[in-house]
Amino acid sequence: MEGDAEDGARVEGEGATLGEAKWSVIKALEREHPGINADDVSFEVLDEGDETEGRPARVRGELDPMRAEASTELPDEPAERVRVFLARVVVALDLRASVDIEEDDEEIRATVNGDELGLMIGKHGSTIDALQHLAVRIAFRGLSERKSVVVDAAGYRERREGVLRRSADRAVAEALDFGRAVELEPMSAAERRIVHTYLRDRTDVQTHSEGDEPDRRLVVTPVRGD
Repeated sequence: MEGDAEDGARVEGEGATLGEAKWSVIKALEREHPGINADDVSFEVLDEGDETEGRPARVRGELDPMRAEASTELPDEPAERVRVFLARVVVALDLRASVDIEEDDEEIRATVNGDELGLMIGKHGSTIDALQHLAVRIAFRGLSERKSVVVDAAGYRERREGVLRRSADRAVAEALDFGRAVELEPMSAAERRIVHTYLRDRTDVQTHSEGDEPDRRLVVTPVRGD
């Protein structure tokens, strides 16, 4: 599956199916115009292809001129800035993924959906946490009013939070069974906050952090009764 640039806003692509051919066109256009989607492109089918003959499908795609001009700069709206930033990351990492944005009064939540997103997530979320930090800075650059920004990829945040809670439960059990402080694995500030919040209503243990970044750890300590 490939896409070949003809000019900045018109390319040809091919693939095993018409859908794959159109996807290759979008990926090729994204290199020069990050943040676009299929609705911004008009397609002309050049060849529907034939799997039995081994002939790929071929299409030509042309980006809407207004969208092409707008895509060269960051939008004014913070949520759209986040979308464009992450779309550029997706292109740079050569991932087959889309970026969905949800926004309310307190939060902008960007979710990258696609296949094989491990490269974007990184070990223990190190890459996606770094992207989230950059997304905040990009979204609100030059603006005084801010809200929180969450960058997720294929449900990673929910899965990781479940892992952190189970790890916290094991640490609590060990701390109470053996009457000693228990250290958890090194975590980012955001992940330590999740565990702190998860355990804050318990009266039999308390939590604090020790060490220096990036090896700062959360410690669970049993509360001794009088």
